[in-house]
Amino acid sequence: MTWIGGDTVSVRQSLLAILQLGPCYGYQLGAEFTRRSGASVPLNAGQIYNTLDRLERDALVTKREPDADGQVFYEITAAGRRDVADWFGSSESRPDSQRDDMPSKIALAVTLPGLDVDAVIAAQRAATAGALAEHKSALRQAGRPRSAEQLATIVMIESRILATEADLVWLDSVVAYLRDASGSGDLVPLPLRSDLPRRGRPAKSVEPDAIG
Repeated sequence: MTWIGGDTVSVRQSLLAILQLGPCYGYQLGAEFTRRSGASVPLNAGQIYNTLDRLERDALVTKREPDADGQVFYEITAAGRRDVADWFGSSESRPDSQRDDMPSKIALAVTLPGLDVDAVIAAQRAATAGALAEHKSALRQAGRPRSAEQLATIVMIESRILATEADLVWLDSVVAYLRDASGSGDLVPLPLRSDLPRRGRPAKSVEPDAIG
């Protein structure tokens, strides 16, 4: 899900949930999504309309004829309302951390010979600490929530703060593991494996008349 991005289930269901309030056109849905979800990155027009096309294909919304101003409104169906109810009745999980960019980058770094892994981690830690400071500043600026829109923003900022703090704890644990492994002499960079089956792309053949 920017956590939420692409045509993920959460975007689909979020647009459906907003449509429960009444028919909307594309730009209106995007604006409502941003202010109601606390999203840091707004949905682009292509993302919105691609999602709406899929929702229409799946009979979760219907598309009205253009109005006098040429706006096309979308309306949720009964099946769409059931879909939203099922979504709010289920739980969510964060993306698989094994495919997150930061852990994958650090994991790769510790296997490579000649690389200053401490410098790589220090740079990442500085950037993460900077991000944490920005999130905390945003939380202070948000102040006490006095509307549902403000509360949605604060909920998202709090999530980012806790996730970033967890990243800092993880980076510190990686440093501790590195020091322990380096001190014991157990940390040996990984060489390339030579025992793998040869399944690469075959070399292009050269036509006889192309030689010489």
